Amino acid sequence: MRVLFIFLDGIGLGENNSETNPFVLAKMPNLNRLLDGRSLLKEAAPFHGEHATLLAVDPAVGVSGLPQSATGQAILMTGINIPAELGYHYGPKPNPEVAAYLKEATLFSRFAKGGKKAALLNAYPPRYFHGIDSGKRLYSSIPLSVINAGLPLFRHDDLFAGRALSADFTGEGWRTMLGYLDAPVMEPPHAGQTLGTLAREYDFALFEYWASDYAGHKQEMDDAIRLMETFDGVLGGLTEMWDDGLILITSDHGNMEDLSTRKHTDADVPALVIGEKTAREEFTRGMSDLTHIALAIWRAVMQ
Repeated sequence: MRVLFIFLDGIGLGENNSETNPFVLAKMPNLNRLLDGRSLLKEAAPFHGEHATLLAVDPAVGVSGLPQSATGQAILMTGINIPAELGYHYGPKPNPEVAAYLKEATLFSRFAKGGKKAALLNAYPPRYFHGIDSGKRLYSSIPLSVINAGLPLFRHDDLFAGRALSADFTGEGWRTMLGYLDAPVMEPPHAGQTLGTLAREYDFALFEYWASDYAGHKQEMDDAIRLMETFDGVLGGLTEMWDDGLILITSDHGNMEDLSTRKHTDADVPALVIGEKTAREEFTRGMSDLTHIALAIWRAVMQ
């Protein structure tokens, strides 16, 4: 079974509070439709509908302290309770102890060895690779998992050729933030359709949306609402054309759902699964914390 994993960085299931939670105010009709009128809030989970399943998943995995990005994403890539083995949560980028897990044990490495096609669908600009090569930037857990598996990270040429998407889905950031005035730009529904088309070429495809975590740390309600409404447009385009396999949307820790703080939160994160009902039931059976995500993906793709 094909799985498309959309990773929304720093998204927890928060309270129904319009002063702190952008999910209360954001207009997200496509998500609401999937959840039979519900929003992405703590009170909405668990939900088992005709088109989607929503669970609340524990990112702390039994370890004290607030969940962090490097270890949270490493759990998602491996299914290993890395904070429990190390005794701490860590982030934002992997230290050597976390990085040691992101080799043969990741989904990307295991799928590559198992003869399955896997890819990270983000396109990275030249300055990203310049930062890596100069030592001024470190890989985060997800791209580190990709390169350790011997798989390529998509680049500038891949974006322009339509083989990958920009980190903001639409490509607008390549023009406004990176200065590529000729970069392809799409409306959110078109970006969602493109994401689905690209994912069909792989057994396992992942897209990383990190802007949500940035908005949470900045505590900017208007930005957070705008980002989530853009994502909802992407989701609408994607679900209109998706008819084969499962879509998984989850996160590594809470953050943007509570803009009263710049820090991460202790909230459960959503595990939103879209697709055929029986397949969703099997995929989500027993799922209660981040360590269960990778195993569910592995079983679905390898069955």
